Amino acid sequence: QVHLVESGGGLVQAGGSLRLSCVASGSILSINTMAWYRRAPGMQRELVAAITSGDSTDYADSVKGRFTISRDNAKNTVYLQMSSLKPEDTAVYYCRGIGSYDSWGPGTQVTVSS
Repeated sequence: QVHLVESGGGLVQAGGSLRLSCVASGSILSINTMAWYRRAPGMQRELVAAITSGDSTDYADSVKGRFTISRDNAKNTVYLQMSSLKPEDTAVYYCRGIGSYDSWGPGTQVTVSS
């Protein structure tokens, strides 16, 4: 199995930046794609960004040009650098590992104040 833990969430003013981290442990070699999702209050969970083992990336249109996903294989960590944050980015952000298993972290809260 794969165990994921997110960190880096918090409260930030609009226009600010945050970097989220997701550390993976367990059957790490079974992971092909790592992704960040978010769920805003009253909304369904949505894909924010994804990165494959070949470093191909994909982003939701709403975050293109503002968010960057990256991975450090030596640290078993995936990052989400978020810049130019908007109040509508407020959500719980989840890390997901996709491969032989489909694993989710518990989430980290990001709140952007106007």
